[in-house]
Amino acid sequence: MNIPLSVLDLAPVPTGTTPAEAARRTVDLAQLADRLGYARYWFAEHHSMASVASSAPEILIAHVAAATRRIHVGSGGIMLPNHAPLRIAEAFHTLEALHPGRINLGLGRAPGSEPAASRALRAFDGEQFPSHLSEMLALSKGELPSGHPFRRVRVMPEGVTLPPIWLLGSSGASARMAGSAGMGYSFASHFSPTPAGPAFAAYRQSFTPSAQFARPHAILGVAVVCAETEEQAQHLALTMELARLRINRGEFLPLPSPEEALAYPYTEGEREAVRHFRDMTIVGTPDSVRAQIEAKAHDTGADEVMVVTNVHGHAERLRSYELLAAAFGLDAAAGPA
Repeated sequence: MNIPLSVLDLAPVPTGTTPAEAARRTVDLAQLADRLGYARYWFAEHHSMASVASSAPEILIAHVAAATRRIHVGSGGIMLPNHAPLRIAEAFHTLEALHPGRINLGLGRAPGSEPAASRALRAFDGEQFPSHLSEMLALSKGELPSGHPFRRVRVMPEGVTLPPIWLLGSSGASARMAGSAGMGYSFASHFSPTPAGPAFAAYRQSFTPSAQFARPHAILGVAVVCAETEEQAQHLALTMELARLRINRGEFLPLPSPEEALAYPYTEGEREAVRHFRDMTIVGTPDSVRAQIEAKAHDTGADEVMVVTNVHGHAERLRSYELLAAAFGLDAAAGPA
């Protein structure tokens, strides 16, 4: 099965690493992904979390796009309720002007932060997402109706359009909206237990071709830990298990090492939760991981798989993506999907 692979980067902050260093290290993985033949490199937006340094995706996008050659770079995603629509239109017009044809705009309606940070951001209610999306598109195209208070607003720089847009989902709620708008759709199976298949089916059934998408394009987000041996992969995955357990308790601490996870005194209930988390993670050797990814892509009907690997060691994280690229026979000369 020949399926494009991409990278989702949260700029994870392991214990013993500063958040500033984690942000700078994004270039290492982006340049590696560029050389190996990954299709896209997306940054998530999260706020006030000690484990995540990607609070300003548009800045990281500009930084990484300038340091890479061919890979598409974008957001996975910008949480639109955190921003005024004009601000996102301006940011992505600018990115498209600087890196024409290489920028993607993934948009979500979730807050991407804990409640106090949402209040500090002056975030809008997620129910306003459709109207804010419509406003952003109309501002970009200069198509606000006569009499609208923003009718005379011009999105600068002019002469470019917004890049291709994907709507992000974890429950299927945005699938039909993405399809009917002729946009791409991406489902976050790396943290959502909801099956992606029904959402992808709804997306395809409602799809209307657009200038940016002649056909539907569904991306499946998956969590992956790949290593040379099964034992090593299972050891590295201990980091993600404890990190997810803490996040579910509202504890956004730096990523623990496998040794920290081994020393953690799990209760029986916590061990059951960890087993549930493991069901949402693909862990193993390159051949095993490839087989599991292909099975998920086949079962859901995904057009592309976007991989997030949050392990403790920087070298081990890079190696996981290297092994995965080799297992799938990625070709940098082929260009993005």
